[in-house]
Amino acid sequence: MTGRLDEESYARAALTYLAEPGDLQLGALVRGHGAAPMLAAIKAGTVPDFLDSGAARAAARRAMRCWQVRLTELPSADDIAGLCRAGIRLACPGDPEWPARLDDLGAAMPYALWLRGSADLRFSCVRSVAIVGARAATAYGSYVASEFAASVAERGWTVVSGGAYGVDAAAHRGALAADGVTVAVLACGVDVPYPAGHADLLDAIAAQGVVVSEWPPGRNATRLRFLVRNRTIAALAAGTVVVEAASRSGALNSARHARDLGRPLMAVPGPITSELSAGCHTVIREWQGMLVTSAADVIEYLSPLGSAAGDPSASPSASPAAGPGTGPGTDAGALLGRDALDLEAAAVLDALPSRGGMGSLKIASRAGLDPDTVLRCLGALAAVGFAERCDQGWRLRRS
Repeated sequence: MTGRLDEESYARAALTYLAEPGDLQLGALVRGHGAAPMLAAIKAGTVPDFLDSGAARAAARRAMRCWQVRLTELPSADDIAGLCRAGIRLACPGDPEWPARLDDLGAAMPYALWLRGSADLRFSCVRSVAIVGARAATAYGSYVASEFAASVAERGWTVVSGGAYGVDAAAHRGALAADGVTVAVLACGVDVPYPAGHADLLDAIAAQGVVVSEWPPGRNATRLRFLVRNRTIAALAAGTVVVEAASRSGALNSARHARDLGRPLMAVPGPITSELSAGCHTVIREWQGMLVTSAADVIEYLSPLGSAAGDPSASPSASPAAGPGTGPGTDAGALLGRDALDLEAAAVLDALPSRGGMGSLKIASRAGLDPDTVLRCLGALAAVGFAERCDQGWRLRRS
């Protein structure tokens, strides 16, 4: 979202300034009644009229005082629109770029997401794997993370991680080296280089993928915020791989979220003498995590019926035209080959330029389709490596 914000979108952006992510009480109220009424109530300092229970009103009254503390920090709609014009964009539930998987978080779902980067977040996450692990990674852990990330990226899968030192950095760099898409989910604003030593890495991720945060621009990281953002890493990805983790670690926190969300959970075994492998062994032994030793293991576990879903030339197990939930624009199924494209997606693909770029409206005119259908198809085509965004709009993806 880069234009003028509507009332609900502005309210969601405002809530990222006023409340910490993962506030279950506020999340439930927003899901039930909308962000705009909640923002109006916070500004007015009154308990919302739609709360008729005495206990609910008392709880809201207490929480309201916390949310009002930051009202002086609240930017105007024009200020937020200015941020968007400066290369940062906002994604809210219902927007084309909003990943549907986040809805599984229920009341803990982000109010909105701040994004910086060239990739479309929703369709980047259609086929994605979170690779997480220790900050103080061993040489073994960094090597495995990098190799796994590069291998899955070469097969068209997006790598999701947290932008931290150690395993996270190795995973991001592996995906970048393979010219793949990678998503960094931060515990600070997308314009804050944290850790400072990763300023160049985060810029590279933004150039080739997308940097994501639930916190507004300018907000700094804290210890608690790392734990809070881990649920978003787990929710965005189709599955999570733990490369190295101590018995008590942030990586295990991410793994726990993946398990609780019912996402496929995997772990890489390590030496029994290594404390940084103890958490991985716990995931395998006690959490029913799948033991994986290669990127092929990961893709096989995440692909329906064990098909080679990472290979764009592979025959699909089901055509996108086969029924609901498998066509362009859905998070359920990725298109795997040109012969699997339905007529609308094929028309959009034919309309894409191989050089320069073209806006979605012109593509719609060329393809003879309505703009909404074209946007859905472009996202699906991008997810499987046929299309990519550029400064001028969209084009065929370069090899």
